[in-house]
Amino acid sequence: MNQEENKLASDEGILQTDDKIAENDSVEQNEKSSKDEKKSNWEEKYNELNDRYLRLYSEFDNFRKRSAKERIDFAKTANADIFSVLLPVLDDFDRAAKASETASEVEPLKEGVKLIHHKFKQTLVNKGLEEMTSVGNVFDSELHEAITSVPVESLEDKGKVIEELERGYQLNGKVIRFAKVIVGS
Repeated sequence: MNQEENKLASDEGILQTDDKIAENDSVEQNEKSSKDEKKSNWEEKYNELNDRYLRLYSEFDNFRKRSAKERIDFAKTANADIFSVLLPVLDDFDRAAKASETASEVEPLKEGVKLIHHKFKQTLVNKGLEEMTSVGNVFDSELHEAITSVPVESLEDKGKVIEELERGYQLNGKVIRFAKVIVGS
């Protein structure tokens, strides 16, 4: 009986071992399928994020190109308003030039040029242009460009602008042309 019992016990052990192996195989398969599912989920998330990244990059690239084009277009037409204001002054100069061809007197021609000059200056002032006055002021390198310096007799005139060779201008408070001046030393 011992042998039979051993055989039965051994058969039961084999059956139990087979059950455990089958169970382990089942667990391994479940783990594999779980890993495959996780891997597939990660791949889906990766693909989704990659797609979103590519779309975002494309949108940004399109925005950059569109902005550059708009800046170029703006630069081309930015001065349109100033030119539209200056065109009447140009028309006045054209009329003055035409009138000067047949004019016998100089005085009315001079008066017409003065009027056009005044109109031109007023138009520029209305657009924010300001003339800088320099003569008698202390030399300021932020506003003036010294062409030369000349010796002066008075101590008061040292470091001051003696003569203005070319007038300086500011546009809305920002210097757009420095005054070219002679400074006393």
